[in-house]
Amino acid sequence: MSGHSHWATIRRKKGAIDAKKGQVFSKCAKLIISSARTGGGDPDANLALRYAIEDARAVNMPKDKIDRAILKGTGELEGAQLESIIYEGYGPGGVALMVEALTDNRNRTAPEVRHAFETAGGSLGGPGAVAWMFQTKGVLSVKLEAVDEDKLLDIVLEAGADDVSKLEDVYEITCEPAALNDVRAALAGSDITPETAELANIASQNVTPSLEDARKVLKLMESLEDHDDVSRVSANFQIPAELIAEVT
Repeated sequence: MSGHSHWATIRRKKGAIDAKKGQVFSKCAKLIISSARTGGGDPDANLALRYAIEDARAVNMPKDKIDRAILKGTGELEGAQLESIIYEGYGPGGVALMVEALTDNRNRTAPEVRHAFETAGGSLGGPGAVAWMFQTKGVLSVKLEAVDEDKLLDIVLEAGADDVSKLEDVYEITCEPAALNDVRAALAGSDITPETAELANIASQNVTPSLEDARKVLKLMESLEDHDDVSRVSANFQIPAELIAEVT
């Protein structure tokens, strides 16, 4: 199981999204603003904006908030100037992490991210320190009871998916970023609603930290995701199933 899969499992079981809905709305709005500013306000012509809007809808963000975020991104409403920054570094046990942030003040965000790393016993690196081992993929999860595995394979592979894996209580589907919407549409056409559908950074190689270091890495990732400016955290760890059970 990849680091992304481990973290997705933990987040899903802990119900982190429901517990922090206001913060999630803020992060979704930032992604919509940034995507609209970069590629325009038409989701049919701007793939990044389309995914940002769909992510916002998935957490039940109100339509008026989504619309306002788009208008801020296109400049039709006044809004903060957001800058996209990627921080790269290593956590305990040599776990590589990529931290994607949207901020209106990098002089505030950078030291706060650095402090989170150092508090956990990790360290920030320079640009390119760990990015070389990550590749962006579309990732969807579907409950095991929602569909037979053979049927799921037929649906998603025909729609452009690369692979389907069985993890604990879900199937994990991976695809190229451009195929994410087609795979999601194919599932919808078969009355299957994915638990999650997102763009994620998947590592080409993973490390298995000690139990103690794994606990520290999970705390670091939670600390980073709790930061208002952080939109996504990716890591390349594998941890024992018993630790997942322990922390959830």
